[in-house]
Amino acid sequence: DYHALMSEYEHPEHIAESIDDNVLDWLAAGIDPERSVIFRQSDVPEHAELYVVLSILTPLGWVERVPTYKEQLRELEGRDLTTHGFLGYPILQTGDILLYRAHVVPVGEDQLPHLELAREIVRRFHALYHCEMFPEPQALLTTAPKLLGTDGRKMSKSYGNTVNLSDSPERIRKRAQTMFTDPLRIKMTDLGHPETCNVCNYWTVFAPDRAEAAWEGCRTAKRGCVQNKQELAEVLIRLTEPFRAARQRLEPSRKTDVKDILARGAARARDVAKRTMADVKRTIGLASVATSTDVAK
Repeated sequence: DYHALMSEYEHPEHIAESIDDNVLDWLAAGIDPERSVIFRQSDVPEHAELYVVLSILTPLGWVERVPTYKEQLRELEGRDLTTHGFLGYPILQTGDILLYRAHVVPVGEDQLPHLELAREIVRRFHALYHCEMFPEPQALLTTAPKLLGTDGRKMSKSYGNTVNLSDSPERIRKRAQTMFTDPLRIKMTDLGHPETCNVCNYWTVFAPDRAEAAWEGCRTAKRGCVQNKQELAEVLIRLTEPFRAARQRLEPSRKTDVKDILARGAARARDVAKRTMADVKRTIGLASVATSTDVAK
């Protein structure tokens, strides 16, 4: 929720509801809170503590060059994002990772620059304080590391270009009809270029057994963009139906269950986070009782 606040600070009223929705999405997708710790970021104050420490030692130029920062300043209209918090978003993200000494982080391609920044911050911390405290986090990419939004830009709720797992079938059909296709194909009789078509790329991810036929139909003008979108929508509806059914089963007790999951998750996360921050404070001389020997260690 700190991350959400960095871009939504002018309208924070929806953050709490979004948290509930996120937790329900993860549960419906099969995440087990007994195995995977789910918690609200602001319930673990060590996130903010480590963020402050890392902000102090991170050169300004490092965060200014992050491509997603420049992109969102350019793309998100009607918001004042020229703030210290929004600029420091990747540093907080680094704190999220280092607090639990993560070795790998599941991300998409757009987050790779953030992870490289995290590794640079780790190296600087180690060089400044003559220690080896944190692993250098590596990316864990899936077979589909990049999936664009319906308008061909990065998929983001901020851009309004998402197809959500919990969307109704009708909503998915409407979103599919707005999807960006081959910009050079004006008429159905024009030969297509499926490699530049977002819809064709979705076929590759969600129905690889039918992707070759869809691409060939586009390339030879035997298949129109409207047909392509309509059939893709039905594929997405079928794939997401188990998720929607699971989410509906969770809905009646959402408030009680989510509150309990977040409380138990925060307690588990703080056990780890406290130990990390104690080590950090000792290393940089902020511990309540810090001797020269402690700092050297």
